[in-house]
Amino acid sequence: MKRRSFIAAVSAAVSLFMVAGSAAQAADYPRRPINIVVPYKAGGGTDAYARALAAAAQGTIDVPLVVVNKPGSGGLNGAQSALGARPDGYTIMLTSGGSFLLSTLTRKTRIDALESFDYVAQVGRLKTSMIVPANSPYKSVHDVIDAAKEKPGSLRWAHSGRGGFHYVAGLGFLKANGIEAQDVPFKGGGPARAAIMGEQTDYGFIGIQQIKGFEAQLRGLGVNADKRDEIVDSVPSFKELDIPFANVSSPVLVLAPKGTPEKVMAYLEASLKEIAAKPEFSELLKKRGTAPVYLAGSDAKSAIAQMKSDVLPLIDGLKK
Repeated sequence: MKRRSFIAAVSAAVSLFMVAGSAAQAADYPRRPINIVVPYKAGGGTDAYARALAAAAQGTIDVPLVVVNKPGSGGLNGAQSALGARPDGYTIMLTSGGSFLLSTLTRKTRIDALESFDYVAQVGRLKTSMIVPANSPYKSVHDVIDAAKEKPGSLRWAHSGRGGFHYVAGLGFLKANGIEAQDVPFKGGGPARAAIMGEQTDYGFIGIQQIKGFEAQLRGLGVNADKRDEIVDSVPSFKELDIPFANVSSPVLVLAPKGTPEKVMAYLEASLKEIAAKPEFSELLKKRGTAPVYLAGSDAKSAIAQMKSDVLPLIDGLKK
């Protein structure tokens, strides 16, 4: 009995020490740079949010935010890297929530978009759109639909990866309009944009913000949404054009490894709320064709849960 009592006492002491140590770490957090894992290549819409966040964090967070791009497998490589990090607040992930959710639903992975991470906050939203090369013969979405009907399967369209929200939105557009076209996946929005500009494809479904600064090389035909984009407002919405579509967009989320201390989570959430309200954050994003959209972690998670219910009917047959 004495031995058991001794072991129990030691176990209790170790647990108390771990809790106390974790609390102490949270109390003086942060002490060193915080890595923001972006599970996509540099140059895309998600990466733009991360870099604007890192720049605007000065004066709110007393340590540098370091953007670390870890692309691959539809965003799951970076997610796995962040998931395996110590849950101490020094590694967080900024991701396209729609693409992350869809990747976990369509690929073989143990990662669960709703349960594998703790939700810190939402800081933005990405919308996809139909974009063509500037000198494309297609002057409207209807032109693309007519061409696809005339020669089924002959058109090629670019996107940033199978399983992502741009891909699913593109498939939804094809299905809703009863047409066929060949998809051409690229590793990220930047490469997909370059392919469209280089006329490697006839059109693409990529973030509407991707045409910002490339107006001489690209032309937006329609935004896959009910309304025009707040920043790139020269491109009409599919609803405005009376084009059938799947209303798929993507919140930009900041997530932390499961088990991150509550005090650290509270600090990060409060800091992100402050940063999202900064004029400099808005200005940095505006230059990239995007804008802040803030939600607290719990609300962001609820939105992803609702999105999961909405997209499940669209992804039949996509699982690998």
